[in-house]
Amino acid sequence: MWNVILAWVEGVPDAFVYLALGAGAAVENVVPAVPADTFVVLGGFLAAVGDLRAGWVFLATWLCNVASALGMYEMSRRHGREFFETGWGRRLLNPHQMERLAVFYGRYGAAAIFLTRFLPGLRAVVPVFAGVTHQPPRSVVLPLAAASAIWYGALVWAGTAAGHNLGRVQEALGQVNLWLLLGALAVGAWLARWWWRTRHHG
Repeated sequence: MWNVILAWVEGVPDAFVYLALGAGAAVENVVPAVPADTFVVLGGFLAAVGDLRAGWVFLATWLCNVASALGMYEMSRRHGREFFETGWGRRLLNPHQMERLAVFYGRYGAAAIFLTRFLPGLRAVVPVFAGVTHQPPRSVVLPLAAASAIWYGALVWAGTAAGHNLGRVQEALGQVNLWLLLGALAVGAWLARWWWRTRHHG
């Protein structure tokens, strides 16, 4: 399989490969089921065995992912509140829950955004609710970009260090992501409990 990927990469311009890796990393913020990590590690691996540059792989995947996340934040900041004020949106979050969520983001939003960028699934959701609660860009952009830079830098390094043994790095990444997923599930359980307790407040 990797021989097929390498053969394809050798047949197209490097700029197109960077663009494809960046697009793959960006999709996660729209479709959380598509893991950006795979594209980042793959880019690092291709930099180790081919003509790609690890620095450009990092910039392409990091910038595209951050831009996509901030795009979802901006979209939800402009239109998200309307969704939650009517129809099915109101069944998900009532006005009291929205107020509680806004208070939480006002106090812990930057830390929450930073930490959840390492957690699968939640990393795509938290910026959206930051937009819904109209958090200022200064409390969203910096923690989001910083956490993504740390994580993607580590992934590119891992992919580059893999050399020809990408399978071993993917196995290790799978174990790391398993623990991160467990952390995300724990946070998700806490959020579900919060939602249930505040749903019928008053």
